[in-house]
Amino acid sequence: MIDLAEHTPSNPILRLGAQPIALTAAALLLLIAGVTSIAIWRAYTGGAPETDRVVASRQLQARTAQASEQLVEKTKGLEATQQESIDQLQVVQDQLLTMKRLLASQQADTKRLSEQVANLNESIDGLRQSFASVRATEADAPSVTRRKPARHQASARKRSKSQG
Repeated sequence: MIDLAEHTPSNPILRLGAQPIALTAAALLLLIAGVTSIAIWRAYTGGAPETDRVVASRQLQARTAQASEQLVEKTKGLEATQQESIDQLQVVQDQLLTMKRLLASQQADTKRLSEQVANLNESIDGLRQSFASVRATEADAPSVTRRKPARHQASARKRSKSQG
């Protein structure tokens, strides 16, 4: 007996392979329908994605250039501000050095003056002690000549002038 099942293909892929022209024609029709639908969609929306992408990239480049310019301007502004700050800091440092020098000079003057005051105080103390010792010696030794009161001296002077 001969099997009839061997002659009938049960696999659908084998059946399609038997008609390659029909398969190719169907694929071609699908491809044409897809391209046509894309063309209709582009015509209906009024723009192509490629031109939109080009426009978007140009806008992005313009924004990037503008942002770069702004960054450059801000950087220049920061540099100028930084330089001004440096200049001001140098002026303040110079003023601080000047103040330190003046302070050192004043401290030296103060020290010199305090030494002079101390020397003057020592001299005054020495004079006081010598004056006190001179008074003590005068109090111990009575004076030999006695002074006349001032009114007697005045009348004596008048007499000597009238005689002379």
